[in-house]
Amino acid sequence: MTRDRPLVIVDVDEVLGLFMLGFGAFIARHGYELRFERFALFQNIYRPGAAEHLDLAEGRTLFDEFFRTGCGEIEPAPGAVAALNRLKPKAEILILSNAPAEAERLRGDWLKRHGLPHALILSSGPKGPITSALVAQTRGKTAFIDDLLSNLDSVAEHSPATATFQHVADLRLRPLAPRSERHPRIDDWADLGEAIEAAIS
Repeated sequence: MTRDRPLVIVDVDEVLGLFMLGFGAFIARHGYELRFERFALFQNIYRPGAAEHLDLAEGRTLFDEFFRTGCGEIEPAPGAVAALNRLKPKAEILILSNAPAEAERLRGDWLKRHGLPHALILSSGPKGPITSALVAQTRGKTAFIDDLLSNLDSVAEHSPATATFQHVADLRLRPLAPRSERHPRIDDWADLGEAIEAAIS
């Protein structure tokens, strides 16, 4: 990472990639269905025809299996690749994804296959502490993009000078996703790319 360049830190699931679309197809092959009833993953997994969502532990098992075997099959979010490629000459780009360690090879291959050969860091938990450590390595301006307010709030707390943006890629999730005045919500990647560029200039 070059210390004098701006730094842009980007999430994968529902930011760079259409996670819910890919995960929904994955669980359908295992006999389950994904319903868009709330902004919560495991409480949206059902057996067909069931009135109650799948047990959370069973949902976690499907989630872990998806990241072991299927997370390389998701589609990029519309406009994401083009927007990052426009930012690439202007900033260092790091991909920060909360995903199991088993996903590293598939997720790294996915980034390269879609023209996003950026450094990938897998983590877990709130993203503020690790973002703060990364931001400390640059003298440039910084920006952070995620779909989850918990991660955005964490970054705002630990790295208050970092510009934060919320993006929710899946059209079906957008009406369900909570918003916050602390973090601009920009769901179109063309507009988001311009906002990021303005924030790091």
